[in-house]
Amino acid sequence: MEYFGNNIFGTDFSFDIEIRLGAGAFVCGEETALLESIEGRSGRPRLKPPFPANVGLWQKPTLINNVETYANITKIILNGAKWYASIGTEKSKGTKVFALGGNVVNTGLVEVPMGTTLREIVYDIGGGIPNGRDFKAAQTGGPSGGCIPKEYLDTPIDYESLSSIGSMMGSGGLIVMDDTKCMVNLAKFYLGFTVDESCGKCTPCRIGTKRMLEILQKITEGNGEEEDLNKLEDLCENIKNASVCGLGQTAPNPVISTMKYFMNEYKEHVIDKKCKTGECKALADIHIDPEKCKGCGMCKRNCPVGAISGEIKQPHVIDKEKCIKCGTCISVCPFHAIS
Repeated sequence: MEYFGNNIFGTDFSFDIEIRLGAGAFVCGEETALLESIEGRSGRPRLKPPFPANVGLWQKPTLINNVETYANITKIILNGAKWYASIGTEKSKGTKVFALGGNVVNTGLVEVPMGTTLREIVYDIGGGIPNGRDFKAAQTGGPSGGCIPKEYLDTPIDYESLSSIGSMMGSGGLIVMDDTKCMVNLAKFYLGFTVDESCGKCTPCRIGTKRMLEILQKITEGNGEEEDLNKLEDLCENIKNASVCGLGQTAPNPVISTMKYFMNEYKEHVIDKKCKTGECKALADIHIDPEKCKGCGMCKRNCPVGAISGEIKQPHVIDKEKCIKCGTCISVCPFHAIS
């Protein structure tokens, strides 16, 4: 039970809560930008120091944390610090709530002890990948996080482990991706979000992220050059090191991690002018393998433009003139016969 008001139970202790509805600015996930917004100004980060714990809201010492953090305080007070420290890993204590989504059977909010492996979350809790497809990567930390490839499925999920492989915990987003996803297109998607959400205060974030997005658009449209890959890497480093707040400092993470673990896809886009997943429509060359096709008709029934023909139990074919390269057939084929 919670008590609010002045002089609670005749004591000198008073407590009150005021709830403010924000405008939904992503940059207000940065603590000082949120303080600026609460005070009625544009949500842009302050230079630090001073830190909010010393000079925060209305120039007063301020604790500013996620609700998830505050929710742990009562349990720690009731059960003791040793109880809380017994959960999790040596350096990352307690539990973490994840918003599990993407190409996984069971989606929703899950709470697990720190140190639980990515494999346990995806397969034991999430129920695995739908339609028999293979796990390709997981994005943790939202648009500011990095992609974790298949070889790190057994990585414990804690602050240190995620940081060591180029990702982050963030607010707990965990998006699972199967083998139909293009990592170059994914990086472009997340970067497009951070470009829109940049507050514009500092040049590295305001201008640098736009230049990165332009290069990714160029690559996914089939006009990429090998020197574009070097430009991307240079921009990532400069933006990460020179931006004022966490939004700009972490904005390059999706590009950095996908270039680190999926450079072969970048080179396929730039050198071979191909996107093997079909997500980059300008580079897609979708075809059906007659050896794998069982003639189930799933692709034919789901094609939005009627570009697929064939008889039941016979290999189907795609009319390249009609095909709009949407990739629907690839995602619905139960036999992985379309690529």
